[in-house]
Amino acid sequence: MCLALPCRIVELLPGDQAMVDVAGVCREISLALVDAVAVGDYVIVHVGYALTRLDPDEAERTLALFAELGEGISSEANAVGA
Repeated sequence: MCLALPCRIVELLPGDQAMVDVAGVCREISLALVDAVAVGDYVIVHVGYALTRLDPDEAERTLALFAELGEGISSEANAVGA
């Protein structure tokens, strides 16, 4: 299964690179496949490459859904282990 995540750009680096924030974790990614991004923009990231820019509202909704899914999985795991 492949998963692409919405990530917020926190720093532009030399050579088409950027630092993104993924749920509080910073990772370096490539911007080689996208044009005209700035700090604060959201991009969809897959295997270390930004694929496209994403509307901030859509990014926030998607991240909220991922958080909700994570909470559900955590609750289920706790119920099974109890």
